[in-house]
Amino acid sequence: MFLLSKIFWLVLNPGNVVTFFLFLGSVLLFTRFRRTGRWLVSGACVFLIVVGTIPFGAWLIENLENRFPANPSIPAEIDGVIVLGGTINQFITAARQQPSLSDGAERLTELVYLARRFPDAKLIFSGGSGALVDRGLSEADAARMFYDRMGLTGDRIQYEDESRNTYENAILSQVIAGDSAKSGRWVLVTSALHMPRAMGVFRRTGWNVLAYPVDYLSDGSGRFALGFNPLVGLGHLNKALREWTGLLAYRILGRTSAIVPSAKVAADN
Repeated sequence: MFLLSKIFWLVLNPGNVVTFFLFLGSVLLFTRFRRTGRWLVSGACVFLIVVGTIPFGAWLIENLENRFPANPSIPAEIDGVIVLGGTINQFITAARQQPSLSDGAERLTELVYLARRFPDAKLIFSGGSGALVDRGLSEADAARMFYDRMGLTGDRIQYEDESRNTYENAILSQVIAGDSAKSGRWVLVTSALHMPRAMGVFRRTGWNVLAYPVDYLSDGSGRFALGFNPLVGLGHLNKALREWTGLLAYRILGRTSAIVPSAKVAADN
């Protein structure tokens, strides 16, 4: 299933699709199918213009990011905090021997703040490797290097280093958390765009978690300005469609109880 999901997104990725049509159309321009080539190239160009002008991706992103409130009220006493990976480049970290943070670094940095705010809480970082080829160093290993430099050393943080996706994050981290995963109070930290899928999975697997979204890509105002930046527009659309596709796939597989989980638990069940 993991390999299938990677292949599926490789084919569905809007950036890959438009690149393929541009390449195929360009090749056909020099053959007897040049009319088809012109249609493919023209269609790809129109698509880029529309995506670069009208913020479809930004709207889809904000719709998911607004599902859970920012800066939620956290009880004075909690059992633990769990941070999901996907925000540190373990390969560059291994090569350069220093932490290499990528998009969504707020997931890592916010745990430092929460660790100081809740000194008695258990802390878990969950992240193996989402790469198809295993290069030895897990994301948890790279995160350990980062947190050691932040002063969170020793057994202050427990690391789950085998998960490859959100579902495995929930299942494998539950082994570390023990009974408190279901009976206690846990704070779940991940990117706001990813939070609906993460909360759906964690609830489905029995976790009692409070959503703590970070790494926002939108301001939440609902106001979108027209412009022209195909690269930004395509980037937003890629991120949005990847998450919406993941939500749909997880619902079909029964890993969540709602297509788009929200802060209202009753509505998702």
